[in-house]
Amino acid sequence: MAPRTNDSAPENEESGGALSTPADASQPVRRLRTRPLQGRSGGPGAAAPGGVEGAAPLEDGTGRGGGGENRVAALRRFAAAGRRHRALHLAGCAALLAVALTAGSIALGAARDNGAQSLAPASAAVSPGLLATDDLETGIASLQAHLQDQPKDFSGWATLGLAYVEQARTKGDPSRYPQAERAFGRSLALDPDNDQALAGRAALAAARHDFEDALKYADQALKVNPYSERALCTRVDALVELGRYADAAKAADTADDRRPGIPVFTRYAYVHELRGDVRTAERVLEQALSSAVSPGDIAYVATQLGQLAWNQGDYDSALTHHARALAADENYVPALEGRARAQAASGDRSGALKGLRDVVSRYPLPGPLVGLGELYESAGDQVKADDQYALVDAWTALARANGVNADLDTALAAADHGDRASALRAARAEWERRRTVHTADALAWALHVNGKDEEALRYAREATATGYRNAAFLYHRGIIERATGHPDEAREHLGAALELNPGFSPLAAREARTALKDLEAAK
Repeated sequence: MAPRTNDSAPENEESGGALSTPADASQPVRRLRTRPLQGRSGGPGAAAPGGVEGAAPLEDGTGRGGGGENRVAALRRFAAAGRRHRALHLAGCAALLAVALTAGSIALGAARDNGAQSLAPASAAVSPGLLATDDLETGIASLQAHLQDQPKDFSGWATLGLAYVEQARTKGDPSRYPQAERAFGRSLALDPDNDQALAGRAALAAARHDFEDALKYADQALKVNPYSERALCTRVDALVELGRYADAAKAADTADDRRPGIPVFTRYAYVHELRGDVRTAERVLEQALSSAVSPGDIAYVATQLGQLAWNQGDYDSALTHHARALAADENYVPALEGRARAQAASGDRSGALKGLRDVVSRYPLPGPLVGLGELYESAGDQVKADDQYALVDAWTALARANGVNADLDTALAAADHGDRASALRAARAEWERRRTVHTADALAWALHVNGKDEEALRYAREATATGYRNAAFLYHRGIIERATGHPDEAREHLGAALELNPGFSPLAAREARTALKDLEAAK
């Protein structure tokens, strides 16, 4: 591929302003390019992964989380204190929790004092490739030591910022984000046009769920370097998370033309999945897996395939894919979580409980915390369930204290397991910021639990408008349709949810069966 000049940087694409329609299955799917990968790569999260929603990093696919016991203990102390002292100022609580979570947070630019680990040479410390190492903390300490000696190394500061973003992701610790922001600021003060720091700032904005800024910084980076893999991928992520699916598809095509490889392939697949084209998503992920070489790449892509299979109710395939991921990296947290969810859906409750307990001990984020809580609740252990739900509130406070927009997480968790009024406020705020299928679903459900079903119906329909095959979305729509006097549509969508993924939730799947049975009896 011949190098291009900066004149070929992508222009800003117009927003479609509405959710896209399902992809036409008759349209030919463009052939993705492949070439040898450089380094260790990841792909979209969540996120996520959420997903989550949200993006995974590019250089490190480990998904490891260390020191989880200390972080969960800190979250538990914070949650208990919150119950006893509701009037305590949020900022103060979150600051204390941040200190507890980091267990001695490293000051920006200071070398880590750890006699058990040796520092890497400075020449290695300044390379972005250090993010591919298994010991991120050692790499960060190396960078800090190097930057003490060479404080004008703008590339080193940018790499340190990226390392902090990665550390926040792998440890579930958003207190690293302000450190990343300062590191990128130092880098850009030294060289305002260095694309590494601009792309890193875009990744940081995406991690904080500030997708407008993520798009802005990605575009700035691409004006400097049209082939920046991180900026190309973050641009796709931002457009997806802003609900601009047609633009995201164009951005994925551009990224595939310029930097084909696993990070682009996984994003390309997700764009198609969101538009209901599961076959293309699976084919592209299989292609990505066939090109994967490093354990991190294999673990990441195999996990994506496992999540895709789980979404379609194919639990055997999901377990197979997650097993392959864990064979490549036995500590890959997303694969551990995916395997536990597939175990729960296929009836292995004890395996699922063990797996999710392991996950939250390393990675106490809202998704696995709610998943574990619902497993406890479905078994009748409300005390343990409530303990997990309280930890979600503690995480949310920490996230907000460190600049993360947690409204979607708050809305999803609180609608079923917390303050319903706060769930609705958060969902409305998130919908105003970004209009995606996920925010539409969250707003629909928050409206429903607050007794506003007529208003909720519009958003439930929006959530399913692109053809995205998600059993929870179908379940929410069916329940809302039943509440608004549309029994035929309710039967259709509740039945579709259970046919697609009968074990999509320990609690909601059971409620869907009960509601469908009642609707059938009333015919």
